[in-house]
Amino acid sequence: MLRMTRDENKKACSEESPRGWPVRDLAFHRNALQIETMKIAAAQIACALGDLEANLRTIHDFASRAKDYGAELVVFPEMIDTGYSMPVIQKHATPWNEGAVPRLQKMAKQLSLAIIAGVSDREGPHIYNSQAFIDAGGNIRAKYRKTHLVTAAPLDERPVFAAGDAFVSCKFDKFNLGLTICYDLRFPEVCRALAVDHGANVFINSSAWPFPRLEHLRILALARAVENQCYLILANRVGTDDGVTFCGTSAIVDPSGVIVAAASADREELIQAEISEEVLSSVRARMAVFDHRRQDLYK
Repeated sequence: MLRMTRDENKKACSEESPRGWPVRDLAFHRNALQIETMKIAAAQIACALGDLEANLRTIHDFASRAKDYGAELVVFPEMIDTGYSMPVIQKHATPWNEGAVPRLQKMAKQLSLAIIAGVSDREGPHIYNSQAFIDAGGNIRAKYRKTHLVTAAPLDERPVFAAGDAFVSCKFDKFNLGLTICYDLRFPEVCRALAVDHGANVFINSSAWPFPRLEHLRILALARAVENQCYLILANRVGTDDGVTFCGTSAIVDPSGVIVAAASADREELIQAEISEEVLSSVRARMAVFDHRRQDLYK
């Protein structure tokens, strides 16, 4: 496992398991299979409320570190352009062709690095909680609008956001990425539809998950990966926005539920791991759960 905080050397390596995640060493597994891999990073960051320029500086810092590591894709948390505060989002949300997205496109192209990030998305009278998938050439490959809105105070999203109405996946080399945002993890139907109907084998979750429900986040992330035999890349926030403190604990989970990289609950960090098409195939061959589904009973 490799993880880096903002104050640590870029090449620092730690074998200590982060608090809460049961990380296992997969070095022997990788060497034994001689697998082809892709490096992916997840950035666990804090945001400055309503300060796009400050947030873009943080994003560029972490994206540059991911590139130095050799990652082909870096995933960022939810609403990283505005921070996660409903009044601030209402005031600072921008249309897709303004604000953060064009700047992220430029950044991705300069670094030759694919970026997935949660951003605001204003369209006419509506604001969406969205994810942008930008490839290494700076092209927008996919947009996902959060389909399940949080209703629990003080995080009730309904007065500010409109809900999306479609699930989204996108091919990335030999992988098919299924896009999800935060609260979507609580609904197993989302990831199952992405796996079965879209053929997704890597779930991406950009999140701003708060501390009171930290254990829920861990359990749900593992469950979504295991039950669908997919990788899950979770990039969660840290810091406090408008009185809400986020629980970090970003992770990269493999299709058998092994935590191959994990972050702390309270620090900005970059975590990285290699994902493998062969690992996906091996896990699914050992237990062919998709072949055993009883669709005649699922109504």
